[in-house]
Amino acid sequence: MEQTFDLTIIWAGLIGFGLMMYVLMDGFDLGQGILFPFAPNEKARDTMMNSVAPIWDGNETWLVLGGAGLLAAFPLVYSVFLPALYIGVFLLLAGLIFRGIAFEFRFKANKSKHLWSWSFAVGSTVASFAQGAVVGAYIQGFETEGFVYSGGALDWLTPFTVITGLGLVAGYALLGSTWLILKTEGELQEWAYKITPRLLGALLAVFVIVSIYTPFIDETVKNRWFENISIIWVLPALVAYCAFVVIRSVQKKQEGMPFVATMGIFLFSYLALIASKWPYIVPPKFTIWDAASAYNSQLFLLLGFLFVIPIILGYTSWTYWVFRGKVKEGGYH
Repeated sequence: MEQTFDLTIIWAGLIGFGLMMYVLMDGFDLGQGILFPFAPNEKARDTMMNSVAPIWDGNETWLVLGGAGLLAAFPLVYSVFLPALYIGVFLLLAGLIFRGIAFEFRFKANKSKHLWSWSFAVGSTVASFAQGAVVGAYIQGFETEGFVYSGGALDWLTPFTVITGLGLVAGYALLGSTWLILKTEGELQEWAYKITPRLLGALLAVFVIVSIYTPFIDETVKNRWFENISIIWVLPALVAYCAFVVIRSVQKKQEGMPFVATMGIFLFSYLALIASKWPYIVPPKFTIWDAASAYNSQLFLLLGFLFVIPIILGYTSWTYWVFRGKVKEGGYH
């Protein structure tokens, strides 16, 4: 079949979009769990959970979409990533399972409610840390022989990946706190205003560490960022601007802007990571074209994705519209 379009580029864009949507959509409800043990009181925890109860499971659709698309379009990624990250992926899935079960059982529990609260907190924190550690492992790169992972089971766990894991925990907690500013009022909202600058500081510290570390482990990244000053330097500048907007909007007690600006921090950091590593999908050796499946397979599956994505966007938008507005203490959507 004549290859009219480079479907590999299209698939890379679709999967990148799906993963970014997952981070933005599921990040703030994972953030609720991370913040759960530190909430002012039990009523505040009830409100926090109620704020995401109608939407959390729909948010995870993007993770399923991105994972399925990655397997279909770039099978080499699975053949390297899974052996390299078995333990990290297991922790991620276990955390999400604990978080999901806690959502359902905490609403119905009486004597055991505190146990489900801890399950919600631990599951959310473990899943967030695992995601951040996986990102750190991707930045470090993978040892391969031919098209097979040749490293050890714990090579992914290094001081750097621990830092990126903790950084994503702080980042999701920041998304969670700014979501609470948007969706709640009274004591809980004031508490969210108070903790937001601290969480932002922790996230920016990790951003600086990653920015300094990455060029020293990858000559391509170093040349891309420092050999010639280029337009990609706009991205860290936009991250800094969004951080400034978060601080300023919190000081002015604005409700929507802290959440929007925090999403901007994640978006521009994500684009900076792509700009650093492009086109390597399994660094440091394999590009998206090396990892791609056959053209006919990509074309067949693309037709299904182009049908599914508008449906997901449609029902996600409708859900957020239906459950817009503030969540009252002791109330439900």
